[in-house]
Amino acid sequence: MRRLNHCQRGLPRLEPLDERPLAGRSFGFAPVILPSAYERLIIKRYLLPVKGEGFIFIAAAFSFVAVTLGVAALVIVMSVMNGFRAELFDKIVGLNGHAVVQGYDGRLDDWRDILRLTRATPGVTAATPLIEQPLLANHDGRVEGILMRGMVDADIADNPSLRSGPLIGDLRAIRGGSGQIAIGRELAQNLGVQLGDTLTIINPAGRATPFGTVPREIGYTVGAIFEIGVFQFDNSYVILPMADAQQLMLMGDSVGMIEVKTTDPDSVESTLAPLKRAVAGRAEITDWRQLNASLFEALAVERVAMFVILSIIILVAAFNIVSSLIMLVRTRTRDIAILRTMGAERSAVVRIFITIGTAIGFLGMVAGLMLGAIFLFFRQAVVNGIQAVTGQNLWDPSIRFLTELPAKPDPVEIVTICAMAMLFSFLAALYPAFKAANTDPVQVLRYE
Repeated sequence: MRRLNHCQRGLPRLEPLDERPLAGRSFGFAPVILPSAYERLIIKRYLLPVKGEGFIFIAAAFSFVAVTLGVAALVIVMSVMNGFRAELFDKIVGLNGHAVVQGYDGRLDDWRDILRLTRATPGVTAATPLIEQPLLANHDGRVEGILMRGMVDADIADNPSLRSGPLIGDLRAIRGGSGQIAIGRELAQNLGVQLGDTLTIINPAGRATPFGTVPREIGYTVGAIFEIGVFQFDNSYVILPMADAQQLMLMGDSVGMIEVKTTDPDSVESTLAPLKRAVAGRAEITDWRQLNASLFEALAVERVAMFVILSIIILVAAFNIVSSLIMLVRTRTRDIAILRTMGAERSAVVRIFITIGTAIGFLGMVAGLMLGAIFLFFRQAVVNGIQAVTGQNLWDPSIRFLTELPAKPDPVEIVTICAMAMLFSFLAALYPAFKAANTDPVQVLRYE
């Protein structure tokens, strides 16, 4: 009797067993949600490995690892894809603006009037004239296709995209009449051009002569080599002062387009609606969505698809939690029966096993967040290390657009991932918990 009283310390007062089915009983979740002291003691006992029952602990450990890997994979992939989109948006929009005003024939002759209307439009923060034309460049017999971009002197010197990466030379020296230009790093490597070399730009649509059209060729000194970080730009862009670009293209005082930047890129269409009506018949307006529609739509679809696919990992981890808890219930059937005979309510048994399942999910979620944070912090070093070991170029800028692996964690997405992991873990623990609460002490202890 003394031994029994000792075992009853911390347990509720003995009550007659209520053998009604679970469907007709109230488990008391509303008044008591957190486990009591003795329930926490049992939970701690069941979570730790016991001699002779290591297989159950291994199964729970696999569930923990599965949740960890699922959460880490989701955090890493979603952060990388968010960073990829943000970097592309910053680089592309930073150089091309949120919208462009173009003439129907590729020329804006009355660009000063359109520029005045653009700058007077509410919501427009900047507007600058541009000339952009695909041409050819030659250096020591090497010929490459380029995208010539004529910009005003002030925009060349202060453009954040041109200054965002490594820069060789001085952009302030690229001025009208100086005979100097700036080119992308990849293009400089392809042509074998260094700072101070002469680069010949060829305009096939040259002057007409009695013998046909003679291409216009002008040599410029390379005054700066920039790296924007987007392979397409670094491999093709050649920046010229506006006056030199007009001379090369024989455009006189005309420009090709007007680059526009607004306060909110997502509402650029509504912001420029008044300007679109004002320039109707003279020019058309194209925003960043139309210019890069296929790219950003593909990124959005891939982002949703990857989230759904990687969520399956957490779902598989939830099934592992179910299997490990079922094995735990089977091995602890006698303990559960003794608890019931000592007065433990069915709701207490349910709380014990639900807490065990959610604890596995919570610990795996925390470990997954830590693993994801570590990987994101050392992401470029990890990629470089894998490339060094395998000898494969895992991040080819010509395919990936960007020169480095980006990352931008989104707090809302991280909270969603954590909530999903906890929800799956909770749902996975429900069936084993109710199965344990349905244990009939009479049947279990009949032959004890």
